Amino acid sequence: SGINAASADLNTTAHNISNANTTGFKQSRTEFADVYAAGAFGLSSVNQGSGVRVAAVSQQFTQGTINFTENPLDLAINGRGFFQVLLPDGTAAYTRDGSFQISATGDLVTSNGYAVQPGINIPDGAQTLTVGSDGTVAVQFAGESQPQQVGTLQITDFVNPAGLQPQGNNLFTESGSSGPPQTGTASLNGLGSLIQGSLEASNVNVVEELVN
Repeated sequence: SGINAASADLNTTAHNISNANTTGFKQSRTEFADVYAAGAFGLSSVNQGSGVRVAAVSQQFTQGTINFTENPLDLAINGRGFFQVLLPDGTAAYTRDGSFQISATGDLVTSNGYAVQPGINIPDGAQTLTVGSDGTVAVQFAGESQPQQVGTLQITDFVNPAGLQPQGNNLFTESGSSGPPQTGTASLNGLGSLIQGSLEASNVNVVEELVN
């Protein structure tokens, strides 16, 4: 059991290191538990340790460094919460990766083409796009003096984010351990604020992982 546990921990560490430069990536941590065998030495009252096992692999959602990109479609969450996106099978997924794009139909989508929820559509002819710290999305057209609001990006949080189920591609889904999603306005009620033209870096500490 010790060899299997060590192998699992090595895989977790290698995964963390390989994603040290992945936008919005959250490091994983292997948690261990000891194993006891009852009735050691033929005595029912004496238990002898017989190794270690992997109890869980949890996500660490500490804040990553926010890097400025000046790309208006890049958004970082400063604080708690996730962007909600819709997978092709209709499942809701959650991510900290705010490197968004505009689809051919004008919808705000992830780099993998998953639509942000609630949906935000950018009208044709928009010259500029601004996103407020509270998620308000506005565009401005040539010849108009005032911007036009086209939607609001909301933030979703969980009682226990560490319990979210990783799906790859910086996506997580709800689990029994995470609790149900709680969606609200960015920068209110403990939710993080949005920073436009920025991306959150991975929270992996490379030196720490190499020591591990």
